[in-house]
Amino acid sequence: MPNPIKRLAGQTAIYGTSSIIGRLLNYLLIPIYTRVFITQEFGTFIEMYSYVAFLLVILTYGMETAFFRYAEKEREIKDTVYSTSFISLLLTSTLFIILVFTNSDQLAALIRYPQNPEYIRWLAAIVGLDALSSIPFAKLRAENKAIRFATIKLLNIGINITLNLFFIVFCPWVLKNDYSILSGIINQFYDPQIGVGYIFISNLIASIATIILLLPQIISANWRFDTALWKRMVIYALPLLLGGLAGVANEALDKLLLKFMLPENIAMSQVGIYGACYKISIMMTIFIQAFRFAAEPFFFSQARSHNAKELYGEVMKYFVIICLIIFLSIMLFIDVVQHFVGEEFREGLIVVPVLLLANMFLGIYFNLSIWYKITGRTHYGAIFALAGAMITLLLNIWWIPIFGYVGSAWATLICYFSMTMLSYFTGRKYYPVKYDVLKILAYIIFGIAIYLLSTLIIEFIALPYYYINIPLLIIFLIVIISSDKSLKTSLLQTIRKS
Repeated sequence: MPNPIKRLAGQTAIYGTSSIIGRLLNYLLIPIYTRVFITQEFGTFIEMYSYVAFLLVILTYGMETAFFRYAEKEREIKDTVYSTSFISLLLTSTLFIILVFTNSDQLAALIRYPQNPEYIRWLAAIVGLDALSSIPFAKLRAENKAIRFATIKLLNIGINITLNLFFIVFCPWVLKNDYSILSGIINQFYDPQIGVGYIFISNLIASIATIILLLPQIISANWRFDTALWKRMVIYALPLLLGGLAGVANEALDKLLLKFMLPENIAMSQVGIYGACYKISIMMTIFIQAFRFAAEPFFFSQARSHNAKELYGEVMKYFVIICLIIFLSIMLFIDVVQHFVGEEFREGLIVVPVLLLANMFLGIYFNLSIWYKITGRTHYGAIFALAGAMITLLLNIWWIPIFGYVGSAWATLICYFSMTMLSYFTGRKYYPVKYDVLKILAYIIFGIAIYLLSTLIIEFIALPYYYINIPLLIIFLIVIISSDKSLKTSLLQTIRKS
């Protein structure tokens, strides 16, 4: 394995520490949410954070990637690139928060929460602060300060989780058991009627704490706003904004369509069930997120290397292998994994394998996207994402009335697969990378075949599932390692060194 890939693996591991530990800790909230809240209430949580996903893309408007591009391209004015990016987001985030706060009642009525305009205000503050923090975090990544990045991320997550446990578990427990002195204190600030709203309050406090922790990066800026540079960055970033919006539509639009297309008496319950089972695919998402944090600056830094294209091809191969290991680890042991959601949510488990594969193709698409980012043809990213969003929209409109959230899951898979194909074939024209397509396809087919074989064997042989699935997972690993010379050599070298 070439040294640059080892360096990428190391950076991914550090970023992944914050992402994996944080996401796993957040993941541990899902069993609590799905046992404390009924499906309709959990559906509110899923819906609100679907809006957040859209708003974060709008309020960052591609400036994070633009920062990486211009900080690398115009190194002599790297500080100006940073300050220009940050000031831009500071102004737009402040304006957004003011507009939402002054119109929260109307917005709450529009999305069928007329009694809870405070949800809108809390989420607006969360989104504004998180958008603002994206550039200081990007600066840490560009400077390879992965440990500080991970530390702040973990502190953010720790505060959020601690407050969730305090408001959602501890306070109700104290009041239920009527501990006189403690109950009196808690009654001074805790309102059981807020319910799911305490998830938003916890997140808001954590976002405020994050901004405070990022103050060294914020105040170290030279506070120079270069209008000409800003225009170039915006021109570069706008296609990414369109692509980002379309990408979020592919990820979050299905939850919103379920709410407004299903009968009102079951809609929020179905959103809650689908959202909970979507969370089971979190391990794939965790790896992809950790990889993206490390890979974006890595890809740009390697762009001038003479063997960059071969390097990108190797990265893709190892990426797919890890995704397939995650897929099989979850699906072969779904009997254990299913307990992470409450019993009334488990009827939606049928969508988990489909969503895992969908997320894998999303990760493959991200790997492929480097060609249009490096060549400056970012408008292609917008085109692919818009095509995916159109597929998502049309298939959800068609399938939700017939199949419910199962239709939404398949629409997600078809969307991401289509985007992957579009990016791959277009990229061959402008920036051909040496991907080992046949081997990667063979890996994917073999991984899916292992899963299908498991379901078939378990159906006809009365043995505990782990007697069958553990050997199948081992067989998969042996075949993959044996079939890849560079991977086998790298593993042997690592074993010898240890």
